[in-house]
Amino acid sequence: MIFVAVAMVAIIGMAALSIDVVTLYLAKEEAQHSADLAALAAARVLSLSGVTGDPGNTQGGLPSAPWQAACALATQIAQAVAKQNTIGRAAPNTVTVTFLYNGVTTDCTAGGAFTMNPQVKVDILQPGLPTFFSRIWSRSPSQVSATATAEAFNPSNSLNVSPNGLLTVTPRCVKPWLVPNHDPNNSGAPFVALADGSIQNPGIQLAPGTGAGAVIGEQFGLTSDCATGNPICKNGLVDNPPKANGQGAGTVDYVPALIGGSATAVPSCARGSDYQEAIGGCDQSTVYGCGIVGAGAQADLTFNPGKTNGDTATATECLIHQSGGQDVLDSTVFPFRIQAGFGNPVITNAVITSSNSIVSLPIYDDVSAGPFTVNQPPVTVVGFLQVFVHGVDNGTGNVNVTVLNVAGCSNIATASTPTVSGTSPVPVRLITPQ
Repeated sequence: MIFVAVAMVAIIGMAALSIDVVTLYLAKEEAQHSADLAALAAARVLSLSGVTGDPGNTQGGLPSAPWQAACALATQIAQAVAKQNTIGRAAPNTVTVTFLYNGVTTDCTAGGAFTMNPQVKVDILQPGLPTFFSRIWSRSPSQVSATATAEAFNPSNSLNVSPNGLLTVTPRCVKPWLVPNHDPNNSGAPFVALADGSIQNPGIQLAPGTGAGAVIGEQFGLTSDCATGNPICKNGLVDNPPKANGQGAGTVDYVPALIGGSATAVPSCARGSDYQEAIGGCDQSTVYGCGIVGAGAQADLTFNPGKTNGDTATATECLIHQSGGQDVLDSTVFPFRIQAGFGNPVITNAVITSSNSIVSLPIYDDVSAGPFTVNQPPVTVVGFLQVFVHGVDNGTGNVNVTVLNVAGCSNIATASTPTVSGTSPVPVRLITPQ
């Protein structure tokens, strides 16, 4: 009996290690998963709100400073997402959300401009986790904690933000609409500066017309640069500078990009061509090397995506579920709100933070490219537009969009000497504090 009693202590100890410790490890993983998702969701809100395209925290006709409004909404989203993920079969007990910008840690109460690249930190604490066999040593309940930090990174004007010399921007899953570096609603002024990639018309505007001149929230149409019925876009030439009728107020001419390979996640309604698949799905093969002269994407002047064949209209309608009721952007309030439409495959009639209607478009330096004289010339990508697609005209193939954010880079980088930072246009990413 003595040997059995001694052995029972060892047996219970092993049971505590194998059950209680594993249970705590699982709870720790659940807490980290919850913190990661909450931080990413909050950073996503900052990205879609347009504040990373407004580093000066410009009023832009808003009733309050854009940073505080976006920060408050991001906090609500982070807490809601965290509490949707249980830890030990219960919602997190404590969720603390803080923000780091311009060297300041805040809970949204601090004023002033956030400068660049705001970070969201989520701390989760879950006390009162039950134990079983280990109660013979202590009856105190156990607790787990987790921390995650996410960043809404915008490389615009990153030459003035330390550290520099990181990898150039080479995103994937960008839609094949090469947009010239001309803002149609600001007299053709560039979206981003070629010298350092900074945004030229920062600020946020609310429809209709408040904050006029600010790029975030402005609406325009995307029209094909290809002449109707002509197999080559404008006979192989692009207006430089754009003519008033080709680049007038409210419209911008895009050039189709050369598709690098097979797309992924393509719905059945967008499988008529490689071009359709790149719009309706995700073209992971094409590399858009931002800032690298003579590298990255190519223009495809042999393809006419206009109303003659309707490829743009067909694929865009498929992407945003236009026929079944696409998602709707409310840009009359800040931060902008997205309402899920009846065609949304995940949820309907709810405010959402992501949508198939949100796409990234490459901005190319048409000045350095000059008149195109070959069918598939290389272009220099100098930035990206993050836009919300409202709809497409089935007759003309014209796409109506609203700008959500802008990311830029200089056009002086080389493959061996990158001078711009980032890995994708206005990405949301988890980071590890230094």
